Amino acid sequence: MDLFSNLALGFETAFSVSALLYCFVGVTVGTFIGVLPGIGPLAAIGMLLPLTFYAPPTEALIMLAGIYYGSQYGGSTASILLNVPGTAGAAVTCLDGYPMARQGRAGVALFVTTIASFVGGIVGVIILAAFAPLLARFALSFGSPEYFSLMVLGLIMAALVGEGSQLRSLAMVLFGLLIGIVGTDVSTGQSRFMFGWNELSEGINLVIIATGLFGVAEIMANAGRMRDPTMRPTDISLRSMIPTRDDLRRSWPATLRGTAIGSAIGVLPGAGAALSTFIAYAVEKRAADDPSRFGKGAVEGVAAPEASNNAAAQTAFVPTLSLGIPGDAIVALMLGALIIHGVVPGPRLIVDNPEMFWGLTVSFLIGNALLVILNLPLVGIWVRMLLIPYRMLFPSILVFICIGVYSLNFSSFDVALVIVFGLVGYGLRLMKFSPAPLLLGLVLAPLLEQNLRRSLLIARGDPTIFFQRPISAVLLGGAVVLAIVIARSELKKRRLARKAT
Repeated sequence: MDLFSNLALGFETAFSVSALLYCFVGVTVGTFIGVLPGIGPLAAIGMLLPLTFYAPPTEALIMLAGIYYGSQYGGSTASILLNVPGTAGAAVTCLDGYPMARQGRAGVALFVTTIASFVGGIVGVIILAAFAPLLARFALSFGSPEYFSLMVLGLIMAALVGEGSQLRSLAMVLFGLLIGIVGTDVSTGQSRFMFGWNELSEGINLVIIATGLFGVAEIMANAGRMRDPTMRPTDISLRSMIPTRDDLRRSWPATLRGTAIGSAIGVLPGAGAALSTFIAYAVEKRAADDPSRFGKGAVEGVAAPEASNNAAAQTAFVPTLSLGIPGDAIVALMLGALIIHGVVPGPRLIVDNPEMFWGLTVSFLIGNALLVILNLPLVGIWVRMLLIPYRMLFPSILVFICIGVYSLNFSSFDVALVIVFGLVGYGLRLMKFSPAPLLLGLVLAPLLEQNLRRSLLIARGDPTIFFQRPISAVLLGGAVVLAIVIARSELKKRRLARKAT
């Protein structure tokens, strides 16, 4: 009965005029971002963060979340029609989606991706509503040592499941922690890493780092290699979207399996939706009677990845809203937005701000329903979006970034800082460092330091307090095991590389 009363509170919040408006704006912008190659939800959310400062916290989070899972829907359109993934999670959809389009079955592929995305998203919302409150209730018994150990485990886990080299991902996490302590120490008043710049006394704003590392760097990386669209996507009619009986027979089990995989992977800190799509595709290929069909237009190869990435996008909010540990880099940005709005993330969030949690949960249901409407009848509009010349799109985005950042403090120093971080982000990409784990370290740095200091004050400076408490000891033990796994994995890779040379 408690669940139904909470859902009633969520419906009351989510069906307010302002919440519906922000939800619609979020999923529409998310679909648009997903359709356009070369931008991605991480850069889009980073660029739009300044807009959320003028909205209430609940509506701001609803809009940012709508951009996130809306981009998962839209990313499949460019993958299927042009073989150019709009998002990282949609890269796997290219493998069978584009061959289906070349066979004249683009409409069927778009229909299957939309329905699979809807199913994955709805199941993910159900898991969020069922398990996040239970996890938060358990975490309410945590003290400062448990929180510190949990954050250490989450940060190392982010490095373990991140893209590319795990050691490099761990280095980026540490770099994020370092940036997170820039400014004036609240406890001692000591200046840290300011180098004489008084503008850094309050630290580096999350928006500046996000827009620089992801927005500006993304545009710099894509501007030189992406050409303006030269081919016109095929027109899609509603009649061409109707799947055959065989398509339905093959796609629904794949949708369910992809949903299960995405739901499980989404709750892992740092995993993200992209990882789940590759695993879902590999599972479908192994489970198929004829694996040779994959890569040639197998409808299962479209349904499973799309279901998994939307399920993962929803369940990524489980550790974020219940424990205060970001599910992935995109959700870390939303966590940062909460902190900027003065809302403390963690298990107290559901207790102290139930209207925010349940309103956000119900808004996911509304947003997924809106996305079905946006992606089926209006698919022609999104297809035409692919024709926007990049030489017009990218400069416009840069202007928008500069205006948004300047509006934070009306400071030209902030604009210069964005450019600096844009260059840093571009340099990191050239050196094969993924900047996404940096965000996790950046967002968690103040909370990590706060709980470390509080724990040591309680124990009068005795560091063994983290091992004297059972839950904290288990979490730190898990972190040590993961660190050893990372070290062994990297050593193994180097040995194989030496043997190859």
